[in-house]
Amino acid sequence: MNLALQLLHALKAHGAREIFGIPGDFILPFFRHVEASGILPLVALSHEPSLGFAADAAARMNMGLGVVAVTYGAGALNTVNAIACAYAERSPVVVLAGCPGAVEAHSGLALHHQVRHVDSQLRVFAEITCDQVRLDDPATAPALIARALRSCREFSQPVLVEIPRDLAEREMGAVPMLPPSPFVQAAVDECAREWLARIQAAERPVLMPGVEVRRFGIEAEVAELARRLALPVLTTFMGRGLLADAGLPCHATYLGVAGDPAISDLLDKSDLPVMLGLIQSDSNFGIAGERIDFRRALVASHREARIGHAVYHDIPLPALVRALLDQLPASDRTRLADLPRPEYPTGLQDDAAALTAGDLARGLNDRIHAHGAFPVASDIGDCLFAAMELLPTPLVAPGYYASMGFGVPAGIGMQVTTGERTVILVGDGAFQMTGWELGHCRRYGIDPIVLLLNNQSWEMIRAFQPESKCADLGDWRYAEIADTLGGHGHRVRTRGEFKRALDAAFAERGRFQLIEMMVPAGDSTPTLKRFSEGIRALRARAA
Repeated sequence: MNLALQLLHALKAHGAREIFGIPGDFILPFFRHVEASGILPLVALSHEPSLGFAADAAARMNMGLGVVAVTYGAGALNTVNAIACAYAERSPVVVLAGCPGAVEAHSGLALHHQVRHVDSQLRVFAEITCDQVRLDDPATAPALIARALRSCREFSQPVLVEIPRDLAEREMGAVPMLPPSPFVQAAVDECAREWLARIQAAERPVLMPGVEVRRFGIEAEVAELARRLALPVLTTFMGRGLLADAGLPCHATYLGVAGDPAISDLLDKSDLPVMLGLIQSDSNFGIAGERIDFRRALVASHREARIGHAVYHDIPLPALVRALLDQLPASDRTRLADLPRPEYPTGLQDDAAALTAGDLARGLNDRIHAHGAFPVASDIGDCLFAAMELLPTPLVAPGYYASMGFGVPAGIGMQVTTGERTVILVGDGAFQMTGWELGHCRRYGIDPIVLLLNNQSWEMIRAFQPESKCADLGDWRYAEIADTLGGHGHRVRTRGEFKRALDAAFAERGRFQLIEMMVPAGDSTPTLKRFSEGIRALRARAA
C-alpha cells in the first residue's frame, strides 16, 4: 500500500473523521488518493485559515483529530494563525503539508512558494506545533507518522506532517498504533492522595474544569468527581460549555469583575481552587477582582500536576482523574447548600422595540428552554460575551487566542463532523473575514443558523477606545448576500422581527439561515459592558 493510503488509514484509526483541504501542486498526488479512496471525506473551503479553524472546531467536538491538507509554502503558511490558535488552546490538529521532492529540493533553483529556505515551512511550524516530521523515506515514514499522531493526541496540540510531492505514491509499511507514553502509576496515586487530603481539609474549595477535560474526553468523569466531592463547578471564559449536560447542582461561569459578584466570590474567596486542564490565561483570570495566587491552587495541566511549589511531572490528566475517583467514596452534598445559582436572560418580547445585543441571548435561551440545547460556535468579540449569557450548551470559541474569523468556519466544521445543526454567533467584523465560506454549505448538505450582530463596527475596539474611528465598518447588507450564497437571509431591527426570524430559521431545514441583527452602534451585551468597565477600573487602580 502506498504512503498516501497508509497515512489516511492511520489518521482514521487515531480518530480523524474528515480532511479539510485546499489542493495545490505540491499536495496534489495526496489529494488524488484522498478522493479516490474515500477513507476520509474531503471538505474543501475557499481560504486556508478557514481550514484550520474548521479542523480545530471538529477536533474539539469529536475529541479525535482535526486534519488540514494544504500545499507547500503559500498554502501551509496561510494556515499559521489558525494553527497557532489550536496550539495555544490545545486542540489536536494534524497539518498535512506538501513539500518539494528530493530532485526539486536540490535543483539549485528557488522554488515557487519557497520563502527563505526549503525548510522554512518546517521551521515556522516548529513554533506552533508540538511535533514535526517529513516523510522523505518510505522506510522510516511509518514510525514518524506514528510518533506524530501520538504526540498530537497526548499533548492535544497540532503537529506538522510534510509529504514530499514524489513520495505519496511510494509503497511503505503499515503505520503502527503506538502505546501511550509511559508514566509512573505510583506517582499518580501519590499525587491523588495528596490532592484529596488538601480538598477535604479546605473550607471553600471549588472545582474548575478547563479545555483539556473536553480534549481528553473525560467530562463524565470530572462531573462524577464534582458530585462525589460536593464541590461547586466554575468554568471560565475559555471553558464555557464544559459539563453543560452533566446536570450538576452548582455550575456557573467565572467572569470576575464582569460577572455576578456572588459567583465570582466562589473563586476569589476560595481557599483551594482545584484546576483540571485549565489554561492560566489573562482571558480566564485577568478579570479577577484580586490577583489570584496560583500557589494556593491544585493545578493539573499539560501532563503535570502542581501542589503549591511541588510539581509532579508526567501526570496525564485522565490518569489523575481516574486515581481521584478510585480513592474517593461518595460524599454528602452539604457544601453545596445555599450556593449562588447563575441567572440567564430569557423572555424575548414580540414587540416593535428596537433590537439590542442583549436580545441575542434572550432569544436563544427561550429556544433552549422550549426545545433543548444545541451546539454553538462563536467568534470573538461581543458575540462571545453573548455566549456567556446562554444557558449551558456545547460551545466552541477561541476564548484565549481570540482570533477573529473563527466562528463561521468553526460552525461549518462542527456540523460536518457531528451532523448536528449548529448555531453560529459572529459579529460583522469577523464575518467580513471568513463569512463567505457559507457558500460551501449547499455543496456539503449542511444548514447552520448564523446570528450576525451588525452594529457596523468592531464593537470590542470601540468598547475600550470609543474615540477611535478605525472601528467603523459601514453597512454591507449581509442578509442579501446570504441568498446569493445559497442560504436564506433575514434582516431584523426589532425584537418582534428577531423572534419571528428565529422561529422561521429553526423551522426551515436544507439551507443555511443568516439572521442579520441590526443593533445600534455603541450598543453591546450587558456582559461586555461589565467586562470593559471592570478592565478600565482594574487598570486605573493599577496606574
